[in-house]
Amino acid sequence: METRFGAKSDVGLKRGHNEDSFCAAPDLGLYLVCDGMGGRNAGEVASRLAVEVIQQHVRDAGLNATLPMVGPSDAGFSPQTNRLASALRLANQVVHGAARSRSDQAGMGTTVVSALISGQTLSVAHIGDSRLYLIRGGGIQPLTEDHSLVAEQVRRGLLTEEEAERSPQKNIVTRALGIEETVEVALDELPLEVNDVLLLCSDGLTRGVKPDEILHAVRNGATPQAAAERLVALANAAGGEDNTTVVLIALCEGGLRGLWRRVWG
Repeated sequence: METRFGAKSDVGLKRGHNEDSFCAAPDLGLYLVCDGMGGRNAGEVASRLAVEVIQQHVRDAGLNATLPMVGPSDAGFSPQTNRLASALRLANQVVHGAARSRSDQAGMGTTVVSALISGQTLSVAHIGDSRLYLIRGGGIQPLTEDHSLVAEQVRRGLLTEEEAERSPQKNIVTRALGIEETVEVALDELPLEVNDVLLLCSDGLTRGVKPDEILHAVRNGATPQAAAERLVALANAAGGEDNTTVVLIALCEGGLRGLWRRVWG
């Protein structure tokens, strides 16, 4: 399958600088969105470091199949998915070490959502509340579950979705890369189909833009890049409270000419 992507990162309307980072590397089949956190500019450092380390680890593994894995492998997943988990664990070590080495970076961390496409298999690894959506046919579905306080309360039946959206605790993540020496990486793996579209995004998008609005914007974008820019514009129109980053990937059989029209049949 051929891929075509669009990507956009924006500071929003209320923040002084952008702490999001992303990667779109079709040569590796790797796509990432990281949303940094920490004092001063440390969140920006954490997200950038995570992207650099994950991308380099995946690239190195492509050149050297015997490259040691970081952490245990899960026999329930493919080597590609285990390699992606290894990359996130290595990034956790690097960010955590950097945070401990400088007082102005103490406590920095980042969310990460990652997609690795190998043939028709999608590997997913994530930490935190940045999300991955699958748009297939006429629907949109999340492929990740937020590691956040309110999401956990919703899963336990303590809050409704509507209450979670209004909660003053909605920004509290329960898991982030770089905060502790080790971190649990959530993994998933699924087969892809021709005309699937993947959306990786930071919570700057999902705070103010509903899934049906996301679906409408993507379906009506002339190209993946135009759709990505439209999504960021919608996030800002909803208040632009946070940085917003989106990476949109469309999959199609054959050449790229007219791909976006073929995606929508």
